[in-house]
Amino acid sequence: MNDFNKLKEGRDKHAETIIRNHILFSMGAGVIPVPIVDIFAVSAAQLDMIRQLCKVYDVDFAETQGKAIVSSLTTATLARIGAGSLAKMIPVIGSIIGGVTNAAMAGASTYALGQVFKIHFETGGTILDFDVSRLKKLYKEQFEKGKKVAEEMRQQQKAKRDAAEKAAEEAKAAETIDEVMEETVDLNKTDTDETIARLKQLGELKEAGVITDFEFERMKKRVLKS
Repeated sequence: MNDFNKLKEGRDKHAETIIRNHILFSMGAGVIPVPIVDIFAVSAAQLDMIRQLCKVYDVDFAETQGKAIVSSLTTATLARIGAGSLAKMIPVIGSIIGGVTNAAMAGASTYALGQVFKIHFETGGTILDFDVSRLKKLYKEQFEKGKKVAEEMRQQQKAKRDAAEKAAEEAKAAETIDEVMEETVDLNKTDTDETIARLKQLGELKEAGVITDFEFERMKKRVLKS
């Protein structure tokens, strides 16, 4: 593999990592329980993603143009997220439904946006020559793919949370068992100490002639059995 291919592969991996991380950020922002705030949080995450992709491909970032492009490409998506955001105003059930819907839409939109910019930058494009009308179709295609990607990532995150919760429960159970075992050992230690003390007393009584050897042996057996 020559240096150019190595550079391209390195950029691809870096870009995909950035996109993936911001999909997670966007999905997290999508479930913010406060209406409208979630939309701004998703937009901020997407703009930050573009900024980082510009660094990867050595493209000058222009915030004003970046915002305009994001707005133009994601207008329909933002409208759907807005509907989900307003649904959060419905007590209890609205927050659940709105949050789930927004997380999915936000994740898919961020994936699509990231892929569009990645492809544009790979072919030598910049922020300033970004043709929204030409790339809108690509965005829509990537958005549909992004739905599946976002769902897969949601399932992966859920599996990680479930595994972490299970590990925490198992650790807590193990800790409880250890505590019970320690208490049992302490009780056994106490019983042993008492037995030794009583045998010592019997020995002293025998030495003093208070009890006979026969009585000592009989009483010793009782102590050991108790």
